[in-house]
Amino acid sequence: MIGAFYEHNLRGRYVEVEYADGRVRPLAAERWLRPIDGDEDVLDRCGGPTLDVGSGAGRLTAALARRRIFALGIDITPLAVELTRRAGGLALLRCVFEPVPGAGLWAEALLTDGNIGIGGDPVALLRRLRQLVRPGGSVLAEVRPPGSGSTVDRVRLRHGGRTGDWFRWATVCADDIGPLAGGCGFPAVDLWTAAGRWFATCTGPTP
Repeated sequence: MIGAFYEHNLRGRYVEVEYADGRVRPLAAERWLRPIDGDEDVLDRCGGPTLDVGSGAGRLTAALARRRIFALGIDITPLAVELTRRAGGLALLRCVFEPVPGAGLWAEALLTDGNIGIGGDPVALLRRLRQLVRPGGSVLAEVRPPGSGSTVDRVRLRHGGRTGDWFRWATVCADDIGPLAGGCGFPAVDLWTAAGRWFATCTGPTP
């Protein structure tokens, strides 16, 4: 059901995110169809095979392909996978917690556009990515600015009078990503900014 609402939004229909505390905001997934300021800085940090987790319409996956860097997008939404392939990227309909090709061989894994929140459990997600990237490999995670706090919320999507099931979604701020990543097997964390966006490069130990 989550995927169905996300597909509505990708098709330009208005979808809202409702929080358990009553807050409501637009999903605005359509903004991820086009390049966003700061994307080039992310792409410049991808030097080897890259796994784009929650790749959406595939703007980063396809951009890496144009740079002749092997990249695979994974997403749980069929339309997102289709759009990625149309854009020239390689994509699979897959949850990150399911078997993923190339486990243990990826040089970089991307968690942009808030995707560190997938599953509402950043610890479980980063530990899973530690299994997927190679020794010395990195996770490039987009985080919230310092001082904004980290949260785990119960949310659901709404469209046209229909509501989806509640699910958990997390945010991680720059203040917290270092200790969090360190506890998940990424001892080196480098914070950086691009076009007002905050990122962390979380690198695993080399053999």
